[in-house]
Amino acid sequence: MTLSNKLSLAVLGVSAAVLTVSATVAIAASPAETAIATRHANFKKMGGAMKVLKDQLASGSIDKVQAVAAAKTLAATGRAQVGLFPNGSGPSSGVKTEALPAIWTNRAAFDGAMKTYIAQADKLVAVAGTGNAAAIGAQFKAVGGACGSCHKQFRADD
Repeated sequence: MTLSNKLSLAVLGVSAAVLTVSATVAIAASPAETAIATRHANFKKMGGAMKVLKDQLASGSIDKVQAVAAAKTLAATGRAQVGLFPNGSGPSSGVKTEALPAIWTNRAAFDGAMKTYIAQADKLVAVAGTGNAAAIGAQFKAVGGACGSCHKQFRADD
């Protein structure tokens, strides 16, 4: 076996070892880490959808297809978020999160706030399909209000 082949095999072996360790670390994420990372990614997605709508409203030009897609993202992602706050995924988990303990100590209020948000986002989906900027703007504010209300009670400010 040539020196080049031996080096190639050595590099391949080291690469396989690194991949194995990386996969093991990824698998080892705790349920709290997974929930927190997923809900954080979803909140970023929601922020992006809000930006699409905000930009359209600011420009005065509504692209119905984009507006409906953004509104659907808000509604669907809101529904997904509901299940991403299991017990043990708050600050006590030791994982960095902006979620306040009030989510778990006042679960009924949190669940109610999530239901309100989802209802407002569903209304936004319906309104976005009209292309009516005034109606979309009004419902956009309602969705933003639902977001803000939840943040005030259940999210720590950075």
